[in-house]
Amino acid sequence: MPFLFSLLVIALMVGALIDIITREDSQVKYLPKMVWIILVILLPLIGGLLWFALGRDYGDGGIRIPQMRRAAPTTRTAPAPPAPPADLRTTEQQIADLDREIEEWRLREELEKRKRDQPPAAEG
Repeated sequence: MPFLFSLLVIALMVGALIDIITREDSQVKYLPKMVWIILVILLPLIGGLLWFALGRDYGDGGIRIPQMRRAAPTTRTAPAPPAPPADLRTTEQQIADLDREIEEWRLREELEKRKRDQPPAAEG
């Protein structure tokens, strides 16, 4: 029986070490990868169990077991927002439009200035 327990601990340690080494740094939680490796080597049973319980990032769905897959969610997602309209004008056309708009604003300001500067009409 102690032989079987030792084999299980070694298998756990080897599995944890392979998992730690092959993971990206962004998928390792709480401690750096090197610290996890040292922890699993020095304390194989506790380190391996801690790695699989705490140190490993399982993603959004947690541990995935192929036989127990959940059904697809029935909630409908919101439709994607419409794409912004594409401007099909050339650069020269856009610049010309901006020039016309600037000229229109300048003329409006000039008209308002004339209205303000014009004396009120004499009532008669």
